[in-house]
Amino acid sequence: MEANTRSTGRLPAAFLTPGSSSFMDFLSDQAPEMLPGNRQMPPMKGAIEAPHGTTIVAAAFPGGVVLAGDRRATMGNMIAQRDIEKVFPADEYSAVGIAGTAGLAVEMVKLFQLELEHFEKVEGAQLSLEGKANRLSTMIRSNLAMAMQGLAVVPLFAGYDIDRERGRIFSYDVTGGRSEEHVGYASTGSGSIFARGSMKKLYRDDLTEEETLTLVVQALYDAADDDSATGGPDVGRRIYPIVTVITDEGFRKLTDAESSEIARSILERRLEQPDGPRAALL
Repeated sequence: MEANTRSTGRLPAAFLTPGSSSFMDFLSDQAPEMLPGNRQMPPMKGAIEAPHGTTIVAAAFPGGVVLAGDRRATMGNMIAQRDIEKVFPADEYSAVGIAGTAGLAVEMVKLFQLELEHFEKVEGAQLSLEGKANRLSTMIRSNLAMAMQGLAVVPLFAGYDIDRERGRIFSYDVTGGRSEEHVGYASTGSGSIFARGSMKKLYRDDLTEEETLTLVVQALYDAADDDSATGGPDVGRRIYPIVTVITDEGFRKLTDAESSEIARSILERRLEQPDGPRAALL
């Protein structure tokens, strides 16, 4: 195929008239070796030491959803990177937060972005939010062989559902199992237990957008307080959580100034209350 392309100077017909609206299916037919799950791994014993992304949190509010992540990547007991980005736009109305093997996770997000863009160009319309969540589930399932070798990817997917006019959150397991979070918040990664506990006590379904932004940063702070793999706000290096908002106006990533302002206000309050705000007993 490659030699023929060079001699004629033209792409094969299959590249010009894809028979499927799925880029994953097209890639599986034309170049299956490029899919992460199809790559041949060298013989090895035990789990591979690779940088891992950690805690991702999401919370819905009337009018949209917030998705945020800390900035630390770890490799065993070492800090591999202090300023990694773990939250990415999937398209105009959805985003993905990655936890697990960092390299594979970023590659999966890029492939997911292409998948959604390919569908929109072929079909002339955006895939529904439910359809996007299903496509991501298929991609995670295709990585199962890698996950069994210790290279798991477990993202959190959130977006604004234009048809239902509200924000929705979807969580996954390593096999691609998908579940929608109806409680209004979710977390994944090594600090997810602590982040979820924090949101469980502070979340209300009538929070404003500003309050929800504060909630997710509070949850990430609590996760960092108890999980060494989760990085808290680093004032000295000016490294703060990546925080994004998705509403009917689309995806928006908070600027460094906006996220640092929220983080600094929380840090100031924590000087008085190190364990954070208290929820009502009854």
